[in-house]
Amino acid sequence: MRISRIYIDLPLQAGSELSLPADAAHHLAVVLRVKTGQPVILFNNTGVEAQAVIFQPDKKQVRVRVDAVSLVERESPLNIHLAVGISRGERMDFVLQKSTELGVSAITPLFCERTEVKLSDERLQKKMEQWKKIIIGACEQSGRTRLPLLNTPATLESCLAADTSEQRFVLHHRSDSTLAQREEKPGSVLLLIGPEGGLSDNEIQQAQEAGCAALTLGPRVLRTETAPLAAISVLQYRWGDFC
Repeated sequence: MRISRIYIDLPLQAGSELSLPADAAHHLAVVLRVKTGQPVILFNNTGVEAQAVIFQPDKKQVRVRVDAVSLVERESPLNIHLAVGISRGERMDFVLQKSTELGVSAITPLFCERTEVKLSDERLQKKMEQWKKIIIGACEQSGRTRLPLLNTPATLESCLAADTSEQRFVLHHRSDSTLAQREEKPGSVLLLIGPEGGLSDNEIQQAQEAGCAALTLGPRVLRTETAPLAAISVLQYRWGDFC
């Protein structure tokens, strides 16, 4: 039986008793119908993983007892900052989920010239909450003990100004530059990818003037939800922890 992993924003100490967050409690008690004595694994974004046991599996509240804690590090040695244009519908959700599973360290949603999604302050707040839940779920599923940083959506200019990565890349299918041509091994990279329709010529020029090397993944044009995942996988294989 697969043991459920749950993110909880609380200190984890052996011998402590904790109430699980409402969403996690509902999933365990109502969907999975857990019983008293079943094990769960908890993590809290510090690299700590806790072995716990359910002792109160009520539908309104699930309480657990922490039996043991340990430091578990599953983060990639390559820090990848994904800056990606906000896309419509479930595409952005998919990118956030899968890029988290693939091991990115930080994500910045971008407002680009071709971004078609309009977000008021209220909608933006709701989107941020939704995106964080997706990231948490991806960490629970993939075994990560640290959440990638989700930055507030930004313009390309502000993102480039704030980024401190050793290497910067902008995905550009008309380029002929590939990762195989690069011999250096950076510890951190910025991966810049546009929304549907891609980045404009002006944005690509702006990125290159800010130190982003143009990067291609091959002769085919990838969709906005495919390109980040392919690029992250290549980066992890080249410089990260993909075998």
